[in-house]
Amino acid sequence: MKRFVPLLLGMYFGIVLVKGEVVSWYRIQAMFRFEEAHMYLIIGSAVVVGAISLQIIKRFEMKTVGGESLTIREKPFNKGVVIGGICFGLGWAITGACPGPIYAQIGSGAYMAIVTFISALLGAYLYAWLQPKLPV
Repeated sequence: MKRFVPLLLGMYFGIVLVKGEVVSWYRIQAMFRFEEAHMYLIIGSAVVVGAISLQIIKRFEMKTVGGESLTIREKPFNKGVVIGGICFGLGWAITGACPGPIYAQIGSGAYMAIVTFISALLGAYLYAWLQPKLPV
C-alpha cells in the first residue's frame, strides 16, 4: 500500500493540472502572448504557497520523513542561470509544457507530448554531458 500513495498523489496532481487547464497548449501560448492572466495567477499562487511553506519549514525546524534535518542552501546567481532560464522558457513556449505537465499531457491523450518528453530526456543528458564545459 505504501507504494501506491505516491502513485495516487501523482494521479491526483495530474487531474488537477488537466482540470485547471495548466497543461493546455493554448493557455500556455496565451500566457506567452500576454493575452490572459490564467497561468500567471496559477504560477503566482504556487510561488506564494512555496514561500509560505519554506517559512514554515524554517520556523519549525521541520525534519524529513526519515528524521533528518532539512537544510535549505542558498543558490548563487550567475550567468548560467540566465542562459538556462532562457532555454527553459523557449522550450516551454515552443512545446507548451514544462517538465511536470508533460506526464499529464500524455495521460490526457496529447500524445505529441511524447516528443516533448523524449526531447526533455535528451536535453537532460546533453546538459549532464556538457556541464563541465558550461559557464559557472
